[in-house]
Amino acid sequence: MWGERVPDVRLELVAVPAADAADLVRDRHVDVVLLRLPIDRSGLHAIPLYTETSVVVVEKEHVLTVADELTVDDLDDDVVLHPHDDTLDWDRLPGRPAVARPDTTAGAIELVAAGVGVLIVPQSLARLHHRKSLTYRPLIGTDDAPVPQSQVALSWIEGETTDLVEEFIGIVRGRTVNSTRGRGPAGGEDGAKSAGAKAGSGKAASSGKSAGTSAGRQSPKGAQQRGRPGRPGKPGRGGKPGKPRRRR
Repeated sequence: MWGERVPDVRLELVAVPAADAADLVRDRHVDVVLLRLPIDRSGLHAIPLYTETSVVVVEKEHVLTVADELTVDDLDDDVVLHPHDDTLDWDRLPGRPAVARPDTTAGAIELVAAGVGVLIVPQSLARLHHRKSLTYRPLIGTDDAPVPQSQVALSWIEGETTDLVEEFIGIVRGRTVNSTRGRGPAGGEDGAKSAGAKAGSGKAASSGKSAGTSAGRQSPKGAQQRGRPGRPGKPGRGGKPGKPRRRR
């Protein structure tokens, strides 16, 4: 959508560790960032976007997969892994505690695949670390044992809401191209350097993987014509003209 609305400014997507997301935008290494709340909001704008469903990652052959959704009581007999980079703020983790806490969510996924236990994460992280041998089920809390959820927000530096940042906000929030608040000028290279068009993502933080650079400049429409060209020296073949009808 950015490429359609602001074709002259390249949007670069960068995967960053979740713990570093707020500092990276403060230090201007990125212009806007998708991160998980809560954060220290000093000096930052933060627009909450959505709240993710918390799910239980299990082996496909696990007995828990017979249910479409699970409750915290269903995990009483299972070892529930609790990585150090957990994005969920638990008052009390359900299930049985593991002997040791894995350092990362990615490491916890390895243990689930090895049959060591189960893992509770936001749904996007379950999708990010998808394996053929694993699946997940939504986790439902109770009044006595609520399940925390992760809220995703868009953040940028206070006082630096440029036209391009405003355009990015509009796209993320689903504004139409005719919205008065979505106004992305074709800024060219100067616009890309001054206002910036990089966006970091804390969504893939636990994996440590890097995201690729997304599309740069787009070719103007009509630059290449489709269709079958004619032979050298002759016009393109458009079919034989029909004979005119006689009038009676």
